Amino acid sequence: MKKTILAFTLVIILFLGGCLAPSKKGEVETENTSYPLIITDQLGREVTIEEEPERIVSGYYISTSLLIALDLQDQIVGIENKPEKRPIYKLAAPRLLQRPNVGTMKELNMEMVLELEPDLVILPVKLKDNIEALEELGIKVIAVNPENSDLINEMIAIISKATNTIDRGDRLVEAIDRYTKKLGTLLDGIDEKTVYLGGNSEFLNTAGSKMYQDTLITLARGKNVATEIEDSYWVNVSYEQLLKWDPDVIILASEAEYSKDDVLNDTAIRDIKAVKNKAVEVIPNNIEAWDSPVPSSVLGSLWMASVLYPDKYSNEEFNLDVQEFYSTFYNIEVNVNE
Repeated sequence: MKKTILAFTLVIILFLGGCLAPSKKGEVETENTSYPLIITDQLGREVTIEEEPERIVSGYYISTSLLIALDLQDQIVGIENKPEKRPIYKLAAPRLLQRPNVGTMKELNMEMVLELEPDLVILPVKLKDNIEALEELGIKVIAVNPENSDLINEMIAIISKATNTIDRGDRLVEAIDRYTKKLGTLLDGIDEKTVYLGGNSEFLNTAGSKMYQDTLITLARGKNVATEIEDSYWVNVSYEQLLKWDPDVIILASEAEYSKDDVLNDTAIRDIKAVKNKAVEVIPNNIEAWDSPVPSSVLGSLWMASVLYPDKYSNEEFNLDVQEFYSTFYNIEVNVNE
């Protein structure tokens, strides 16, 4: 009898020991969202998510790209207008091009949103009135406002928690932080170059310190010549002001409606250092608009660093980093130089 009890005790000890033992190397413990949960969005609103969303409407290309990175493209039932303008959709989630369109950052198609019967809607804070109207109709809405690197990370955390993709969201934030630290290490103590960023619609439109594009420049260890401007949208400046700033480098927005040659041949700015030295470049847009706060926007800073300081960070190394990022989070193979 004693032997039987002893044997039984040993079995229990071994069983409990196995349960309590730490995970073996290589095993990953996943963190799941418990529903219902209350989250605070980027308008400061408390939103209760009752259960894991299965039908998501994204009225903002920033959040649509994030949902793809979180591997949630199959849950998206409606997206913003003109998805064909976003190469990443065709590359990573072509079925999104067939999804119903629900509007723009300026105007939301409320009827279409309601028709799609979403569990969750994600909208930019600029659509605050629509957000409140949807909330009154019982639709769960998360407002996002990723206007700097911290707010991008916060947006990722909010959406990944709401959609039960916390681990993937954490890995995305970790990758962004790793690339950011890489720039800090490579460019530590460098003599920073001054940069003028020309806008999409007009060359004399630029971004000040309150816009994400300022972060894009500063992470690459550039000095935004327009940092004194505190507007939260693109601002018109004069030729006289641009001549006064006299930037070392001119960068054109990824969707600029004018060309590099237009800038180089503009006689009004021929005496600017950047023009004299032909230091004018266009942000690539064959994958995503990295000069907007998409999850991959850190790649825009990496690209800019390769332009400003090629002896510290080469185009070849940049391309490898881009390939790693999109292979990991979008499951696609890309080449920036194509």
